[in-house]
Amino acid sequence: MEAKNNPRHRIVLDCPDKRGVVAEVSTQLAAMGTTILDAQQHSDPDTGHFFMRYEVAHDEGSGLPAHDGVGLSGGLAGLAQSMGLAIRVTAVSERPKVALLATKASHCLVDVLQRWRSHELACDVACVIANHPEMGEYAQWYGVPFHHVDFNSQPKQQAFEQVDALLDRYDVSLTVLARFMQIVPAWMIGKRKGQIINIHHSFLPSFVGARPYDQAYARGVKLIGATCHYVTEDLDEGPIIEQEVIRVSHTDSPADLRRKGRMCEREALGRGLRLHLEGRVFIHGNKTVVFH
Repeated sequence: MEAKNNPRHRIVLDCPDKRGVVAEVSTQLAAMGTTILDAQQHSDPDTGHFFMRYEVAHDEGSGLPAHDGVGLSGGLAGLAQSMGLAIRVTAVSERPKVALLATKASHCLVDVLQRWRSHELACDVACVIANHPEMGEYAQWYGVPFHHVDFNSQPKQQAFEQVDALLDRYDVSLTVLARFMQIVPAWMIGKRKGQIINIHHSFLPSFVGARPYDQAYARGVKLIGATCHYVTEDLDEGPIIEQEVIRVSHTDSPADLRRKGRMCEREALGRGLRLHLEGRVFIHGNKTVVFH
């Protein structure tokens, strides 16, 4: 655990690949009295782009004053401009506000709530929103505000406007579709680009769209899976964060596939959400760079 008087910060950056980025950033951080506690880098050979993630803390023996996130950003600003770096600095202790959206299936919703309650996920669950009122039972048990948005008695445009207003009201920075079986409209995706995560009950790109377990059964596959990905305007084609698979056989019915698949869904969503919250995921085109 980090000391309260010496908080850790996370520095993530990306830029066109060039010599000297690691050396220049590390030298500047050292000059600011900062110690690098963890470092990961990746250079994409296909696109010539560079990615880096640091966790840092103040070196109490440096004799220099400690910097907060604003100070670290300011100290790196000149370097960012001269080298063309996109840099983001956050405190490791920062807890983004997350909204969970669900329909009827409760397993992913409950699993995320339990991971949050057990401090596995560094976030604050601001609210649960569902288009079926019975989901409120789980939100109530975990002490989270619940909102039912009726998608049946009104046009979907109006229903999504209600959802969007709730996300604004709670100042949500990440929306998690925990088996929320509604297609998010393009205007909402554009407003929250890179801030909506979905769990799809298939090992994408196989079996997109509805009823993927039935599709998998009809195809006679021997592996099924689940995919945690960012939501884009192209249904089930957003950048993939995490995936999980499980082996199945010819004796498994579609119901068996759904039962086994739920385990994959929980694991893929839980891991993908944690990776995003810890600043370990870079969206790069329609792919991701993920530092584990």
